[in-house]
Amino acid sequence: MKTVPIVALDVPSQEAASIIASAIGDLCRFYKVGAELSTSAGPAVVRFLRDHGNEVFLDLKWHDIPNTIRGAARSAARLGARLVTVHATGGIAMMRAAVDGARQGGSDTKVLAVTVLTSFDAGRLNEAWGRPNIVVMDEVLRLAGQAQEAGVQGIVCGGAEAAAVRKRYGDALEILVPGVRLAGAASNDQVRVATPQEAAAAGANYIVVGRTVTASPAPRDAMRRVIDAVA
Repeated sequence: MKTVPIVALDVPSQEAASIIASAIGDLCRFYKVGAELSTSAGPAVVRFLRDHGNEVFLDLKWHDIPNTIRGAARSAARLGARLVTVHATGGIAMMRAAVDGARQGGSDTKVLAVTVLTSFDAGRLNEAWGRPNIVVMDEVLRLAGQAQEAGVQGIVCGGAEAAAVRKRYGDALEILVPGVRLAGAASNDQVRVATPQEAAAAGANYIVVGRTVTASPAPRDAMRRVIDAVA
């Protein structure tokens, strides 16, 4: 199975995104547009990336009533986003609405359900959920099961949980692992991080790399190291 690297364009403008994409060049043709860039540049940045031959992961982690999410997914599909995200905690009906909306958009947009954010460890998860003794692995697997029932194409989880998800659900769910860092790189605000090698070995279909590439003094060289690591 091939693991596809995606570079996170967590920057405040289309101009900044263009500078990064130009520096990396043909080594990457898949970029993540998240909340910061989407809020700043809007749908235009997705069109810009697509017009320059790139695929787009529109990572907005929707969590709302089903009808609203259906419309958002439909719009993202019409825009040409290849991947979109919803929070699995939004429930099965909401996830199904996202899949339905993406289908209505008339493209091959895939919906991925976010299980537990990689900025959460067990303590933060217990605090957020308001329940004691929640185990991150157990919660990821539980939410992955709901995602499968809802018919989404994949899930987002940490590298530490990817192998267990793959073992339990096989090829029924694609797996995207964020928070991926080259060995020795700072984890920043992520808690459950992985190297490209670890994520690929665990069965990730996609990995998202951010500052380990974009903040490097030589982004193209860093990107090559990522590609070599998952080859």
